[in-house]
Amino acid sequence: MIRIKNLPFRVLGVLVSKGQGQWGQDQDDFIVAPYTTIQKKLLGIPHIHQIAISANRPEIIEPTAVAITQLMRQRHKIQNPDEDDFSVRTVEEMAATRIQMAQTMTGLLMSVASVSLLVGGIGIMNIMLVSVTERTREIGLRMAVGARTRDILRQFLAEAVTLSVVGGAVGIAFGVIVSEGLTTAMGWPTLITPMSIVIAFAFAGAVGIFFGYYPARRAADLDPIEALRYE
Repeated sequence: MIRIKNLPFRVLGVLVSKGQGQWGQDQDDFIVAPYTTIQKKLLGIPHIHQIAISANRPEIIEPTAVAITQLMRQRHKIQNPDEDDFSVRTVEEMAATRIQMAQTMTGLLMSVASVSLLVGGIGIMNIMLVSVTERTREIGLRMAVGARTRDILRQFLAEAVTLSVVGGAVGIAFGVIVSEGLTTAMGWPTLITPMSIVIAFAFAGAVGIFFGYYPARRAADLDPIEALRYE
């Protein structure tokens, strides 16, 4: 005997384990009970919330949905389709809705990531500009002893890329830890592929090169004499 809202139910059997369903819910966490008992004793309603219907052939799914819609309108005495007080959805429609939601969320996350990359890139550029200003005499000294323009350019580009790649590594490590924590604490399955880590490092390096080029170019274009005089 078990109790649901202080109402006793007798367990007559246990279904075979099915695992997770196609929509992510655990199919082993369901209790099957007479719908009339649920209506009268638990919910206190005279109507049914949902009916699941399966077709034995894929080609009859749409005609069946149309027939069900017509029958429901007839039973509910509805003349205008805009006044339907019910909805009939097929698995294909639900799948399309989920795909659209996933695409929307992907676009939103990409927008947030783009803004984060922009802000991070501007931060790297500002740091490198400050570094160029503080090391003006060093740059002039390097040029005076034979460093070429491309040597200075490569030096500061390498520093900018190092900054961005280190930041990317910290972000990836944080993402892995959070994902593992969600899987452990809430049971949400997460998957981090090696390719996603490679792409993240590639983007981090690209951000360093793009936003670090201007400070590096500015350092490379310094006049050695003026740089050595800089206080």
